[in-house]
Amino acid sequence: MNKKSKKTIEYLFMILLACIFIFPLIWMIASSMKPEQEIYVDMGGIQSLLPSMNPTQWFETYQELFSRFNIIQYIFNSVFYAVMITAGSIVVNAMAGYAFAKFEFIGKKIMFGLLIALLILPAETILITQFTVAHSLGILNTRLAVILPLIANMFFIYLFRNFFKAVPDEIIESVKLDGANYWTIFWKIMLPMSKPAIATVGTLTFIASWNDYLWPLMVLTDTEKLPLQVAITNINTTEPVYTNQVMAILTISTIPLIIVYVVAQKYLLQGMGGSGTGIK
Repeated sequence: MNKKSKKTIEYLFMILLACIFIFPLIWMIASSMKPEQEIYVDMGGIQSLLPSMNPTQWFETYQELFSRFNIIQYIFNSVFYAVMITAGSIVVNAMAGYAFAKFEFIGKKIMFGLLIALLILPAETILITQFTVAHSLGILNTRLAVILPLIANMFFIYLFRNFFKAVPDEIIESVKLDGANYWTIFWKIMLPMSKPAIATVGTLTFIASWNDYLWPLMVLTDTEKLPLQVAITNINTTEPVYTNQVMAILTISTIPLIIVYVVAQKYLLQGMGGSGTGIK
Protein backbone atom coordinates (compact mmCIF):
# COMPACT_ATOMS: atom_id res chain seq x y z
CA MET A 1 0.00 0.00 0.00
CA ASN A 2 1.49 3.32 -1.07
CA LYS A 3 1.62 6.49 0.98
CA LYS A 4 -1.29 8.13 -0.83
CA SER A 5 -3.60 5.18 -0.13
CA LYS A 6 -2.68 5.22 3.54
CA LYS A 7 -3.46 8.94 3.72
CA THR A 8 -6.84 8.35 2.06
CA ILE A 9 -7.73 5.61 4.53
CA GLU A 10 -6.66 7.77 7.45
CA TYR A 11 -8.83 10.68 6.28
CA LEU A 12 -11.82 8.40 5.71
CA PHE A 13 -11.39 6.95 9.18
CA MET A 14 -11.17 10.41 10.75
CA ILE A 15 -14.26 11.57 8.84
CA LEU A 16 -16.13 8.51 10.10
CA LEU A 17 -15.11 9.25 13.69
CA ALA A 18 -16.09 12.90 13.27
CA CYS A 19 -19.53 11.89 12.03
CA ILE A 20 -20.00 9.55 14.99
CA PHE A 21 -19.19 12.35 17.45
CA ILE A 22 -21.08 15.09 15.59
CA PHE A 23 -24.29 13.09 15.02
CA PRO A 24 -25.64 13.45 18.61
CA LEU A 25 -24.82 17.18 18.59
CA ILE A 26 -26.71 17.74 15.32
CA TRP A 27 -29.69 15.73 16.59
CA MET A 28 -29.72 17.70 19.85
CA ILE A 29 -29.73 21.08 18.09
CA ALA A 30 -32.31 19.97 15.50
CA SER A 31 -34.60 18.57 18.21
CA SER A 32 -34.48 21.88 20.07
CA MET A 33 -35.75 23.68 16.95
CA LYS A 34 -38.93 21.70 16.34
CA PRO A 35 -42.20 20.99 18.20
CA GLU A 36 -42.31 18.09 20.66
CA GLN A 37 -44.39 15.80 18.44
CA GLU A 38 -42.03 16.17 15.46
CA ILE A 39 -38.97 14.90 17.35
CA TYR A 40 -40.10 11.28 17.16
CA VAL A 41 -41.16 11.41 13.49
CA ASP A 42 -38.88 9.48 11.12
CA MET A 43 -36.27 8.81 13.83
CA GLY A 44 -34.32 6.55 11.49
CA GLY A 45 -34.22 9.01 8.61
CA ILE A 46 -32.63 12.29 7.67
CA GLN A 47 -35.68 14.19 8.98
CA SER A 48 -34.52 13.57 12.56
CA LEU A 49 -31.37 15.62 11.86
CA LEU A 50 -33.25 18.61 10.43
CA PRO A 51 -35.06 21.39 12.31
CA SER A 52 -38.71 22.19 11.72
CA MET A 53 -39.63 22.99 8.13
CA ASN A 54 -41.40 26.08 9.50
CA PRO A 55 -38.69 28.64 10.44
CA THR A 56 -41.09 30.46 12.77
CA GLN A 57 -41.00 27.41 15.08
CA TRP A 58 -37.22 27.30 15.40
CA PHE A 59 -37.03 29.44 18.53
CA GLU A 60 -40.43 28.79 20.05
CA THR A 61 -38.94 26.09 22.25
CA TYR A 62 -36.36 28.50 23.63
CA GLN A 63 -39.05 31.11 24.34
CA GLU A 64 -41.11 28.53 26.24
CA LEU A 65 -38.03 27.37 28.14
CA PHE A 66 -37.09 30.90 29.23
CA SER A 67 -40.69 31.58 30.27
CA ARG A 68 -40.83 28.46 32.49
CA PHE A 69 -37.41 28.68 34.14
CA ASN A 70 -34.98 31.38 35.23
CA ILE A 71 -32.43 30.44 32.59
CA ILE A 72 -30.71 33.85 32.58
CA GLN A 73 -29.85 33.48 36.27
CA TYR A 74 -28.49 29.96 35.76
CA ILE A 75 -26.36 31.09 32.82
CA PHE A 76 -25.04 34.04 34.83
CA ASN A 77 -24.13 31.73 37.71
CA SER A 78 -22.26 29.32 35.42
CA VAL A 79 -20.40 32.13 33.65
CA PHE A 80 -19.50 33.75 36.97
CA TYR A 81 -18.21 30.50 38.47
CA ALA A 82 -16.30 29.54 35.33
CA VAL A 83 -14.64 32.95 34.90
CA MET A 84 -13.65 33.29 38.56
CA ILE A 85 -12.33 29.73 38.77
CA THR A 86 -10.43 30.09 35.49
CA ALA A 87 -8.80 33.37 36.48
CA GLY A 88 -7.92 32.06 39.93
CA SER A 89 -6.60 28.80 38.52
CA ILE A 90 -4.27 30.56 36.08
CA VAL A 91 -2.81 32.87 38.73
CA VAL A 92 -2.51 30.38 41.61
CA ASN A 93 -1.21 27.44 39.57
CA ALA A 94 1.20 29.68 37.64
CA MET A 95 2.63 31.05 40.90
CA ALA A 96 3.07 27.53 42.28
CA GLY A 97 4.66 26.34 39.04
CA TYR A 98 6.99 29.35 39.06
CA ALA A 99 8.09 28.53 42.60
CA PHE A 100 8.82 24.89 41.75
CA ALA A 101 10.67 25.85 38.56
CA LYS A 102 12.87 28.75 39.70
CA PHE A 103 13.07 28.79 43.50
CA GLU A 104 15.15 26.63 45.80
CA PHE A 105 13.67 25.80 49.20
CA ILE A 106 13.78 23.01 51.77
CA GLY A 107 11.69 19.99 50.84
CA LYS A 108 11.16 21.11 47.25
CA LYS A 109 11.81 17.69 45.70
CA ILE A 110 9.70 15.90 48.30
CA MET A 111 6.79 18.29 47.83
CA PHE A 112 6.98 18.01 44.05
CA GLY A 113 7.13 14.21 44.31
CA LEU A 114 3.99 14.23 46.46
CA LEU A 115 2.39 16.54 43.93
CA ILE A 116 3.03 14.07 41.13
CA ALA A 117 1.87 11.15 43.30
CA LEU A 118 -1.42 12.91 44.05
CA LEU A 119 -2.20 13.09 40.34
CA ILE A 120 -3.32 9.46 40.45
CA LEU A 121 -6.02 10.17 43.02
CA PRO A 122 -9.51 10.62 41.53
CA ALA A 123 -11.10 13.94 42.47
CA GLU A 124 -14.12 12.10 43.89
CA THR A 125 -12.00 10.58 46.67
CA ILE A 126 -11.50 13.95 48.36
CA LEU A 127 -15.03 15.33 47.97
CA ILE A 128 -16.00 14.48 51.56
CA THR A 129 -12.81 16.10 52.86
CA GLN A 130 -13.47 19.21 50.78
CA PHE A 131 -17.03 19.36 52.07
CA THR A 132 -15.80 19.08 55.67
CA VAL A 133 -13.30 21.90 55.14
CA ALA A 134 -15.96 24.08 53.50
CA HIS A 135 -18.28 23.42 56.44
CA SER A 136 -15.53 24.31 58.92
CA LEU A 137 -14.89 27.58 57.08
CA GLY A 138 -18.59 28.39 57.16
CA ILE A 139 -18.87 28.95 53.42
CA LEU A 140 -21.47 26.32 52.54
CA ASN A 141 -24.30 27.59 50.33
CA THR A 142 -22.14 30.48 49.14
CA ARG A 143 -20.54 31.14 45.76
CA LEU A 144 -17.15 30.99 47.44
CA ALA A 145 -17.73 27.32 48.29
CA VAL A 146 -18.05 26.52 44.58
CA ILE A 147 -15.03 28.56 43.52
CA LEU A 148 -12.26 27.96 46.09
CA PRO A 149 -11.82 24.15 45.90
CA LEU A 150 -11.50 24.18 42.10
CA ILE A 151 -8.75 26.80 41.80
CA ALA A 152 -5.66 24.75 42.68
CA ASN A 153 -4.90 21.78 40.46
CA MET A 154 -1.85 19.53 40.62
CA PHE A 155 -1.70 18.84 36.90
CA PHE A 156 -1.81 22.54 36.05
CA ILE A 157 0.99 23.27 38.54
CA TYR A 158 3.04 20.57 36.84
CA LEU A 159 2.24 22.06 33.41
CA PHE A 160 3.28 25.58 34.41
CA ARG A 161 6.40 24.25 36.12
CA ASN A 162 7.52 22.60 32.88
CA PHE A 163 6.98 25.79 30.87
CA PHE A 164 8.83 27.98 33.37
CA LYS A 165 11.62 25.41 33.64
CA ALA A 166 12.33 25.93 29.94
CA VAL A 167 12.94 29.65 30.43
CA PRO A 168 16.73 30.22 30.73
CA ASP A 169 17.90 31.48 34.10
CA GLU A 170 20.02 34.08 32.29
CA ILE A 171 16.86 35.98 31.35
CA ILE A 172 15.79 36.20 34.97
CA GLU A 173 19.26 37.21 36.13
CA SER A 174 19.47 39.98 33.54
CA VAL A 175 16.11 41.37 34.66
CA LYS A 176 17.24 41.23 38.29
CA LEU A 177 20.24 43.38 37.40
CA ASP A 178 17.79 46.02 36.18
CA GLY A 179 16.24 46.11 39.64
CA ALA A 180 13.19 43.90 39.11
CA ASN A 181 11.96 41.80 42.03
CA TYR A 182 10.48 38.28 41.84
CA TRP A 183 6.91 39.59 41.65
CA THR A 184 7.75 41.83 38.69
CA ILE A 185 9.62 39.01 36.97
CA PHE A 186 6.60 36.75 37.36
CA TRP A 187 4.05 39.22 35.98
CA LYS A 188 6.18 40.95 33.34
CA ILE A 189 8.42 38.14 32.10
CA MET A 190 7.34 34.62 33.06
CA LEU A 191 3.57 34.86 32.65
CA PRO A 192 3.62 36.49 29.18
CA MET A 193 6.03 33.80 28.01
CA SER A 194 3.65 31.01 29.01
CA LYS A 195 0.70 31.86 26.74
CA PRO A 196 0.29 28.24 25.56
CA ALA A 197 0.17 27.06 29.17
CA ILE A 198 -2.25 29.83 30.12
CA ALA A 199 -4.53 28.94 27.21
CA THR A 200 -4.36 25.24 28.08
CA VAL A 201 -5.05 25.76 31.78
CA GLY A 202 -7.70 28.37 31.08
CA THR A 203 -9.54 26.21 28.55
CA LEU A 204 -9.44 23.01 30.59
CA THR A 205 -10.41 24.86 33.78
CA PHE A 206 -13.31 26.65 32.08
CA ILE A 207 -14.61 23.39 30.62
CA ALA A 208 -14.24 21.53 33.94
CA SER A 209 -15.91 24.27 35.98
CA TRP A 210 -18.69 24.76 33.42
CA ASN A 211 -19.45 21.02 33.39
CA ASP A 212 -19.05 20.54 37.14
CA TYR A 213 -22.21 19.04 38.59
CA LEU A 214 -21.49 17.08 41.75
CA TRP A 215 -19.63 19.68 43.82
CA PRO A 216 -22.12 22.57 43.35
CA LEU A 217 -24.93 20.11 44.07
CA MET A 218 -23.25 19.21 47.37
CA VAL A 219 -22.52 22.71 48.67
CA LEU A 220 -25.45 24.76 47.33
CA THR A 221 -29.05 24.67 48.52
CA ASP A 222 -30.18 28.07 47.26
CA THR A 223 -31.65 27.61 43.77
CA GLU A 224 -30.71 31.19 42.86
CA LYS A 225 -27.02 30.22 43.08
CA LEU A 226 -27.19 26.98 41.10
CA PRO A 227 -25.09 26.71 37.92
CA LEU A 228 -26.60 25.64 34.63
CA GLN A 229 -25.50 22.00 34.87
CA VAL A 230 -27.31 21.48 38.17
CA ALA A 231 -30.32 23.40 36.88
CA ILE A 232 -30.55 21.04 33.89
CA THR A 233 -31.41 18.22 36.28
CA ASN A 234 -34.23 20.31 37.75
CA ILE A 235 -35.52 21.13 34.27
CA ASN A 236 -35.35 17.46 33.31
CA THR A 237 -37.44 16.44 36.34
CA THR A 238 -39.97 19.27 36.50
CA GLU A 239 -43.34 18.14 35.18
CA PRO A 240 -44.34 18.39 32.45
CA VAL A 241 -41.04 17.38 30.86
CA TYR A 242 -40.66 18.32 27.18
CA THR A 243 -37.88 16.69 25.20
CA ASN A 244 -37.41 19.68 22.91
CA GLN A 245 -36.92 21.97 25.94
CA VAL A 246 -34.39 19.57 27.44
CA MET A 247 -32.52 19.58 24.11
CA ALA A 248 -32.69 23.39 24.07
CA ILE A 249 -31.09 23.79 27.51
CA LEU A 250 -28.43 21.24 26.58
CA THR A 251 -27.69 23.23 23.41
CA ILE A 252 -27.36 26.42 25.45
CA SER A 253 -24.96 24.72 27.85
CA THR A 254 -22.82 23.40 24.98
CA ILE A 255 -22.36 26.63 22.99
CA PRO A 256 -19.89 28.35 25.40
CA LEU A 257 -17.65 25.27 25.45
CA ILE A 258 -17.46 25.23 21.66
CA ILE A 259 -16.64 28.95 21.52
CA VAL A 260 -13.91 28.65 24.17
CA TYR A 261 -12.30 25.69 22.44
CA VAL A 262 -12.35 27.33 18.98
CA VAL A 263 -10.82 30.55 20.32
CA ALA A 264 -8.09 28.79 22.33
CA GLN A 265 -7.47 25.87 19.97
CA LYS A 266 -4.13 27.10 18.64
CA TYR A 267 -2.55 27.60 22.06
CA LEU A 268 -4.29 24.55 23.49
CA LEU A 269 -2.60 22.25 21.00
CA GLN A 270 0.78 23.85 21.75
CA GLY A 271 0.26 23.54 25.48
CA MET A 272 -0.86 19.92 25.44
CA GLY A 273 2.00 19.11 23.09
CA GLY A 274 4.44 20.57 25.59
CA SER A 275 5.97 22.92 23.04
CA GLY A 276 6.51 26.63 23.09
CA THR A 277 7.48 28.88 25.96
CA GLY A 278 6.92 32.12 24.16
CA ILE A 279 10.66 32.63 23.63
CA LYS A 280 11.57 33.66 20.08
